[in-house]
Amino acid sequence: MSERPIQQAASATGAMIDRGGSVADYLVLLKPRVMSLVIFTAFAGLYLAPGTVHPVIAAIAILCIAVAAGAAGAVNMWYDRDIDGVMTRTCERPLPQGRLDPGSALGFGVVLAVGAVTVMALAVNWTAAGLLAFTIAFYVFVYTMWLKRRTPQNIVIGGAAGAFPPMVGWAAVTGDMSLGSVVLFAIIFMWTPPHFWALSLYRRDDYEKAGVPMLPVVSGVRETKRQILLYTLLLAPLATAPAVIGMASWIYGAVAGALGLVFVGLAVGIWREAGDAVARRTFAFSILYLFLVFAALIADRLLGL
Repeated sequence: MSERPIQQAASATGAMIDRGGSVADYLVLLKPRVMSLVIFTAFAGLYLAPGTVHPVIAAIAILCIAVAAGAAGAVNMWYDRDIDGVMTRTCERPLPQGRLDPGSALGFGVVLAVGAVTVMALAVNWTAAGLLAFTIAFYVFVYTMWLKRRTPQNIVIGGAAGAFPPMVGWAAVTGDMSLGSVVLFAIIFMWTPPHFWALSLYRRDDYEKAGVPMLPVVSGVRETKRQILLYTLLLAPLATAPAVIGMASWIYGAVAGALGLVFVGLAVGIWREAGDAVARRTFAFSILYLFLVFAALIADRLLGL
């Protein structure tokens, strides 16, 4: 037997092994940066909810939410592997690079999703499990498969998926979805459009190449800037709502109000200035903003203010 067929067979075997992916590739599928924000906001919902829950049950609930977020991310990457390969921001992901078989990625996501919902139902409560299942389905079917490639409102409607985690955390304690959890949902829901539209302003060429109808691609830069300003003007007072309904103190309200003014100031900067520098700063601040708002809520409760 000649060396050439042996080399070809070895190469084919190596390709098959590569397509199986590494541990690092599977971790990328989980979108760990997104997951970290999901975990934090879910914990806030769980911590702020009235009532008590055993620490072990609380830990299981947060773990289930984290795994579910990763599962949704994996299925999202499986479905979007074609456009991910076109966009500079995502072209190095495992699926576009061919390091992971699409079927493996899909199976990984589905198994994690089913496992997370099942454990939540059996160990925590059925309300939290049902809401968790709905969150996964909304992100996968409504946002990823339906809205993302069809309408510039993809982020507005689809953003609800990222707003559900604090409601799931809340339901893990109370078994319901009362006003407090709805307020937490509303804050993230209103935060999502200016957060992603700031990103899309300086990544608009990427989205245009991939055929994703993000607002700057469809309606233009000026309209996107106007929408960012509008949403931040609505978000700033909304973030103080926990103080208004008695869920947090006036000190939290003052902190949230100050953070909102900074966010609005950056949105005004986007509106007035050409170029992408302010949009980049606004995107970075938007992540910090959400973290600080929820951290302030947790601190407010922890300190008994």
